[in-house]
Amino acid sequence: MKRRTVHLIFGATALFTGLAAGWQTSQLWQAERVNAAIAAAGSVDADLPEAQFAQALALSRGTDSEAATRAWKALIAGERADLREGARYNLGNLHLREALAHGEADIANALPLVELAKQRYRDALRERPDDWEARYNLERALWLAPEIEQAVAAEDEGPEPPRERVVTTLQGVRLDLP
Repeated sequence: MKRRTVHLIFGATALFTGLAAGWQTSQLWQAERVNAAIAAAGSVDADLPEAQFAQALALSRGTDSEAATRAWKALIAGERADLREGARYNLGNLHLREALAHGEADIANALPLVELAKQRYRDALRERPDDWEARYNLERALWLAPEIEQAVAAEDEGPEPPRERVVTTLQGVRLDLP
């Protein structure tokens, strides 16, 4: 009886190990397929979103910003949530880099790009509020082009009137914090 139990435990362990090895092999095969698609710069497999992401990233580092924008938008419309988050963030970065390239000399073309970047960062933050990189880049974009409502509200308020200080004469009343 003891020998049979040992054989059953050994068989179950061997079966579990074989299944784990098979799963790892399939993961390795998928990673090699993605790497091969990324290495072949011109041809991207349509069913490999990771390779599409890598191609969009390569396009955004290059000079063809329209093709990069199309690639990022295709990923945003895709099914994978992790790639959608990254695509929104990177599309915001692309818009912000384009706006900075226009500079102050071409402010009419730079401001709409900053607004697009702010919107993409907000979309990324809606998807994942703890994304500090998107939050930081949104802050930088807001610094470049503050919101119109905030600027108008600050101008309309004007200087704040001086506040009166009232000193109480009641006994036992403290003026400082508890």
